Amino acid sequence: SLLATAESMGVPVCLLPGLYRTAIARPVHANLNGTPTVAYRRVPEEPVAVALKNIIDRIGAVVGLVLALPIMIAAAIAIKFESPGPVFFRQTRSGANGRLFPLLKFRTMTADADRHKDSLKDLNEMSGPVFKIRNDPRVTRTGRFLRKYSIDEIPQFINVLRGEMSLVGPRPPLPSEVANYEPWQRRKLSVKPGLTCIWQVSGRNQIDFEDWMKLDLEHIDNWSLWLDARIIARTIPTVIRANGAS
Repeated sequence: SLLATAESMGVPVCLLPGLYRTAIARPVHANLNGTPTVAYRRVPEEPVAVALKNIIDRIGAVVGLVLALPIMIAAAIAIKFESPGPVFFRQTRSGANGRLFPLLKFRTMTADADRHKDSLKDLNEMSGPVFKIRNDPRVTRTGRFLRKYSIDEIPQFINVLRGEMSLVGPRPPLPSEVANYEPWQRRKLSVKPGLTCIWQVSGRNQIDFEDWMKLDLEHIDNWSLWLDARIIARTIPTVIRANGAS
């Protein structure tokens, strides 16, 4: 009744959205099927910055593919020469909001690598649900070189062009890993995954899983175009020096 009276008199009314106290999420204006609502979100909300990020992603992906074309051709020839099987490896990953997509990589293992994963579980060197072995016997000689300098990740520029990934963002996990995440770790899926991230430039496989998740959330909470630019700038020397790669 108060709102109706104020409306009839032309008096503006402000409703304070402080219904819930949240530690991370903040209330923002939103629309639900045309109805104004208050949404509690903890993801980047700056429309202009987010739009610029999407444009930069597409342009960066095209430039990256063009510049890396000679390396990609050499990698494809080396993979085919050393072992039978496809040049590319497609693997289902979890993207933004858990949406599944086919991640593209150069194949760095033998074609039957997945068959032997269960027999190697005892050799896993990472904590949490992630599976990584520093000297994985399934990796080919060519694959070891491609991994060392992150050349195997170059095809993911195609994922960026498709809009499934970004240049900068948390690395996309396997659905089997997500199934074993703790609730707070699932916030990693609130944004689009990326080619590189804070974890990539901070030691990669030398970092414990829980600290890795905290770095991802730190990036989400402090996101800006400037932060993305800094991470990209740090990624180049990290890849050249092969820091933390395995």
